[in-house]
Amino acid sequence: MAQDGPRGWAAPLHALALDRAGVGPGTRLLDLGCGSGEFAAAAAERGAVVTGIDADPAAVAAAAARVPGGEFRVGDAHEPPPGPFDVVAAVQLLMHAADPVSILRRSAAVAPIVVITLWGRESECDLRAFGEALAQWLPPRPPPRRDPLPITEPGRISRLVDLAGLHPITTEDVDVPFHYPDADALVGPVLAAGIGTVAARVAGPAAVREALLRRCAEYRTPDGGYRLVNRFHLLTARPRP
Repeated sequence: MAQDGPRGWAAPLHALALDRAGVGPGTRLLDLGCGSGEFAAAAAERGAVVTGIDADPAAVAAAAARVPGGEFRVGDAHEPPPGPFDVVAAVQLLMHAADPVSILRRSAAVAPIVVITLWGRESECDLRAFGEALAQWLPPRPPPRRDPLPITEPGRISRLVDLAGLHPITTEDVDVPFHYPDADALVGPVLAAGIGTVAARVAGPAAVREALLRRCAEYRTPDGGYRLVNRFHLLTARPRP
């Protein structure tokens, strides 16, 4: 995907993940790949006792500032702290991990509930429009891998969960709208992202802007903004007996 979307886009996804995992007052939650702490903050607002780990020191510092009562550390999600925890969360993490099964297996060793969110298939996400708009200026994409299936395929993540010794409790798809108030809010983050900077070096920012707005015209709202709906997979699991 080209970007993570406008600020606040993930709130409904985070709320549903916390609901499914039963997070409430006193829940000991480990947020793997915590980033700048948006999910951790949502958990803390429910009264959870939050620990976060991320490889990016700047992100960890931002998370600590966002959630003063949490404990955040720089580290590898493949090596989570020992806990114990009530819930381990891998929110938008596993598609970036070198060894997702190892992360899941280690998560199962420190908590009875693991909650996972992932992007849906590219065809299920309106954000694909950004790549389609700029494809003429981007390097050719590598041919799709036939084996294994992408982790965004529901069958693939189910297989990884099984290999990690986990049993699914809930699995569902969640459609999340990304709202952009105007054209600048839509174009700006794309220009700052990888595909935007590459395309702009070839064609210039004005051409990139024109291509994006032309491709995204179908998502225009009556108030002059844009609404792109993207699908996510949400899964909760517990260790098998």
